[in-house]
Amino acid sequence: MANIHKDYYLTEVDKAPETIYCMHDLMGEQDISAHQHLKGQFLYTEGGVVHVSTAQKTYFLPARHYMWIPPGVVHSIHPSSADVTMRNLYFPVEADENPFYAQKGIYPVNDLLLQMIIFSNRWSGDIDQTDKSSYRFALALKAILPEVSLYKLPLALPYAKDKRLASVINFMGENLSEAIVFPALATKFGLSERSLSRLFQGDVGMSFIQYLTIQRMMLAVQLLLEDKMSVKEVASMVGYNSIPTFSTTFYKTLGVRPSEYVKMKGVLGLDTMLA
Repeated sequence: MANIHKDYYLTEVDKAPETIYCMHDLMGEQDISAHQHLKGQFLYTEGGVVHVSTAQKTYFLPARHYMWIPPGVVHSIHPSSADVTMRNLYFPVEADENPFYAQKGIYPVNDLLLQMIIFSNRWSGDIDQTDKSSYRFALALKAILPEVSLYKLPLALPYAKDKRLASVINFMGENLSEAIVFPALATKFGLSERSLSRLFQGDVGMSFIQYLTIQRMMLAVQLLLEDKMSVKEVASMVGYNSIPTFSTTFYKTLGVRPSEYVKMKGVLGLDTMLA
């Protein structure tokens, strides 16, 4: 399956440079190895979360969000469960494009964009200008992205290059349910607080608190969507003793409360609408 996906991406998407390519696919448990396209990629998924890895960062794509991947960006895709379905549109580069299309990002999907994604389910493969209505509709979907994508979801974490910091980050990720206190963390790894703080800022461009918060929110989203835990259970699993504090942090990160996020997923009805 993985080799089929790899050949598929490398040959079919860019085979006809002027077309918009559309693909809907149940991923199963297969990762899609590192690859790139000459076209820009609109990626929407349902059925679970997806990690998209580039040379610099790992992006976390949850329900009711899409990712824009510019042309030429080498990336791999890793589904969290066998139930994940990808819905992709690949667009050729146009002259004088909006700078929006040159940047990687994850954005919420509003109702208008969701309806357009649902409509695209009838397409498969190349859409060219001989099919004027479909081609224009697909172009319209692309054209509205800068207008409706006003908030970039900050669920992406850079890789640590320094081996000391990589060890610290791995430890943090394995102990998100525990209270992780910065002074104790520095001591555990034989570093001063000042040195560890400098490592975070210099290597990954984030503070310890910023990195830990994103780690916790990534896990929280996954637990809410896949394990169907209560908000109280998830808060505890990601290291929050206070549900209001967890809810506020979640809101500041994703733009909705955790209870609203779970309801939002249920409202989509995508399993039947897009089947």
